[in-house]
Amino acid sequence: MIKLIAMDMDGTLLNSGKKISARTREALLRAQEAGMVLILASGRPTSGLTGFAKELEMDRHHGLLVCYNGSKVVDCQSGRELFNQAMTVEEGKAVLEHMKKFDQVRPMIDHGEYMYVNNVYNQMIRLDGKEFNVIQYEARGGHYKLCEKDDLAAFVDFPLNKILTTADPEYLQAHYEAMMEPFKDRLSCMFTGRFYFEFTAKGIDKAKALDAVLRPMGYSPKEMIAFGDGQNDASMLAYAGRSVAMANAVEELKTMAHEVTASNDEDGIGIVVERILQERGSHV
Repeated sequence: MIKLIAMDMDGTLLNSGKKISARTREALLRAQEAGMVLILASGRPTSGLTGFAKELEMDRHHGLLVCYNGSKVVDCQSGRELFNQAMTVEEGKAVLEHMKKFDQVRPMIDHGEYMYVNNVYNQMIRLDGKEFNVIQYEARGGHYKLCEKDDLAAFVDFPLNKILTTADPEYLQAHYEAMMEPFKDRLSCMFTGRFYFEFTAKGIDKAKALDAVLRPMGYSPKEMIAFGDGQNDASMLAYAGRSVAMANAVEELKTMAHEVTASNDEDGIGIVVERILQERGSHV
């Protein structure tokens, strides 16, 4: 029986307008009333998830936030950190120093209420033939104030859950192997979108974070259904007893998932959750 619903955010739970559709929201609220626990699992920071968690009333049902691609897990009801594995200060400094070799890469780090970048005016990347303000997008999504630091590597004296880098997708594809080369055996390095390449502590992914907190709670992977659309969702879908790729997912995910649902703009999650609730009702 499904007891846990784990969902990626961007491209999965959220539609293209970065909203949860009414149909999907209603289905997830009903799922919680039926005793299921919701899990938001994203590359986003905690601050970029809390508003959506409140909208889904997860603070009333001990929902979980898997943040920074699995580097941190927070209980929505208590606010307690259940898991936190950040990079060391030395690892963070080394990555940020290495990024200086790639002139079109913009690193972003967060600390407290601020997101730190080298230049707040160097904010546009080229995406599908259009200019996209990636720094504004990321700062607004995480509810951060922006702050400039000429030398991020020199500035950092605290552990980082994640270093996010961005550039035109074509540039990242051409350079990501060189970007990760010094760290491929020391850190987790991965694409989390066409224009995002991230660094987290070694071994960190969504599945590891889920396993670290759910097993002590008495849950089994067999009791989880997981939804995703990107490469960074693969570990979570492999971990879950039931896996669902969105119609807009990368091919790798569609191939490995148990099923493919409608897209994030067509209530893909809502459709499946409604079906689970109907199945439950027929077995009562």
